[in-house]
Amino acid sequence: MATTSKPTPKNTGIAWRKMRYVGYALATAFALLAPWITIDGNHLFLLSFDKLKLHLGFVQFDMQEMYLMPFLLMIMFLGIFGMTVLGGRVFCGWVCPQTVFRVIYRDLIETKILGLRKRIKNKQQEPDMSKTENKVKKAIAVTLWIVLATVATADFLWYFIPPEDFFQYIKNPADHMVMMGFLVGVVGFLVYDIVFLKENFCIYVCPYSRVQSVLYDEDTVMAIYNPHRGGDIYDEHKELAFTKQKDLLEVNPNAECTTCMSCVSVCPTHIDIRKGLQLECINCLECVDACTKVMGSLGKESLVVWSSEREILDQAGKTRYFRPKIIGYAVILVILAVVIGLMGSKKEHMLLNINKENRLYAIEKIDNGKYDVKNSYIFLLQNTQDKDYKFYFDVIPPKGMENKIKIEQPTKPFTVHPGVKKKKIVTLYTTDMLVDDPSKDTVIPITIKAYALDKNGKIIKKIVVFRKATFTFPREDVLKKETE
Repeated sequence: MATTSKPTPKNTGIAWRKMRYVGYALATAFALLAPWITIDGNHLFLLSFDKLKLHLGFVQFDMQEMYLMPFLLMIMFLGIFGMTVLGGRVFCGWVCPQTVFRVIYRDLIETKILGLRKRIKNKQQEPDMSKTENKVKKAIAVTLWIVLATVATADFLWYFIPPEDFFQYIKNPADHMVMMGFLVGVVGFLVYDIVFLKENFCIYVCPYSRVQSVLYDEDTVMAIYNPHRGGDIYDEHKELAFTKQKDLLEVNPNAECTTCMSCVSVCPTHIDIRKGLQLECINCLECVDACTKVMGSLGKESLVVWSSEREILDQAGKTRYFRPKIIGYAVILVILAVVIGLMGSKKEHMLLNINKENRLYAIEKIDNGKYDVKNSYIFLLQNTQDKDYKFYFDVIPPKGMENKIKIEQPTKPFTVHPGVKKKKIVTLYTTDMLVDDPSKDTVIPITIKAYALDKNGKIIKKIVVFRKATFTFPREDVLKKETE
């Protein structure tokens, strides 16, 4: 009697789900810890509408230096678009907070902790809420999620309100109703979204799913079913044609799909990957894991893989990862990163605007036939640092006029508090004949070097700015008339 040998199970390796869980854990740890990490009081990222500051890469920028934000937004959107062209909705399955939160609530709280759901592998079957025990578990699950949603919302706010201020504000909620309203509102939305709306948010609300189809091409990597091996489970009208393997084998004896439905039952967005590309797919690769395990037990490769239409459906060769479209996105992102780096490196650690008064000059006669020619200015200075500093400035005249244009007022350094715009009337003067022009007043270009001083009265090299200005010297007849 002949014996039939059992197929040798195939080593399936590490499941994509476990890799995602590790990624989620690392991302969560980073998101929670990042707001607490500071260098010299500056955060990795903080967009403070309260203090009108932007912290980026542990460098502080004033709101007047918000020219960096458009570049950051371009990097974010182009990065997501490039990620989609390369790996489909990989952002949705591996990065999006909606997916992370759903995994925490459904897989961790409902399934692992409370046992409300029987198996992680079956995401289609909802718990039987007619049972009192399940109602209690559901209430506990929602309560736990409210706590976690509060933590998640607070963490989100820490990127706009630093933790050290957040916990001070929360002690006096009546004085910070906007913050408290935002906190309560976002928590309420997260509870509704994660507990009740679920993956319907991904399918019906999120605009990204509508954008993805425009970005896809034949080399985009996604979760894809191989009909050449598994057989066509759906007909040309996208209607389900086979629910049993024996019926499939009658039509296609070489079909390998077992019609076990594992790839369907595990899908969080309730689709059948065997139907082909669908906008509901979030590229979580749960179906790849499910099919890999089933086919692996039969000693075969998975019928659902993370690959491209070129490689699986068209069978036209290997996936082209480094194609012109991807290279183009990469080049643009590198250029934007370089631009941000260059612009950020030129950041000034104080702000200074100089405006000349309406009167061009004043002439004051002094003893021995001498005179003062005075020009007055309005200096608007802002200390963008986190502590008080004393500020002063020097005048740098053109070559040949060194030490001939001097400061009359202020006569000594002045203190400017953090974030405060200080208005200062500044008068420069000269007693020298700078220009002997009988026909017109002469506008002399000068440079103002403004700086902060340390406790020892030395210039702090980091807090120095240069501004162009002008000094107007009167024509010869006006000068003689005023001094006669």
